[in-house]
Amino acid sequence: MATITALSTLTKVQTILQDTTGIRWPIDDELLGWLNDGQREVVLNKPEASVKNESVTLTTGSTKQTIPAAGIMLVDVVRNMGAAGSTPGKAVRLVTRDVLDAQRPDWHSDANTGNYIQHFMYDPRDPKTFYVYPKAPATALYLELVYSAAPTDCATTASTIGVDDIFANALLDYVLYRAYSKDAEYAANGQLALAHYTAFANAFGIKPQNEQSRNPNTTISNMAYNPAVPSGSTGASTGK
Repeated sequence: MATITALSTLTKVQTILQDTTGIRWPIDDELLGWLNDGQREVVLNKPEASVKNESVTLTTGSTKQTIPAAGIMLVDVVRNMGAAGSTPGKAVRLVTRDVLDAQRPDWHSDANTGNYIQHFMYDPRDPKTFYVYPKAPATALYLELVYSAAPTDCATTASTIGVDDIFANALLDYVLYRAYSKDAEYAANGQLALAHYTAFANAFGIKPQNEQSRNPNTTISNMAYNPAVPSGSTGASTGK
């Protein structure tokens, strides 16, 4: 949960920069903007830094679905949540689209006779889209989704940061990296900028590794319940 204000982090930045009056690096015109940039970098490298767990209504009569507009990638589909989004129902299981395509080529048009979703499919190359089987019914139906959302920008220094408090130190390093980069023509500042960016990057590791670890098709839990998937596969079996 985020409770730390932008001002709290940026005051520390000013202290380290020895610019507490904001002469060289204005707090509202520069530092706050870099803090917002840093929040987006945090979520890019650590999607769960701004994760949502919500009941989301499906597009009726379709297998193709999208996460909410603020979302940047799907993390998981948990369960059916009924016609009003508040009634827990059957679990939704991850399967691979290739298997359905091969065994039921017409699965996109299969009727939803049970009025609930059995399976979902996800491709990390299209992170805002997922498919469900059977297709959503003609009436309202909700699923409980876990998805990563874009962080809310801090409008003023009084705003609470848009990611969890645990990432405040990473944001501090990111803002310092951007501040020292402003005067990178001075050798010492260039080295300081690099040091702070390295500290920021080390907090998250390499982005492709993070993307792979957040891909619903290849998480450990999914593989454990889908033993038919070969090592290194990007999918899960359709065993029921």
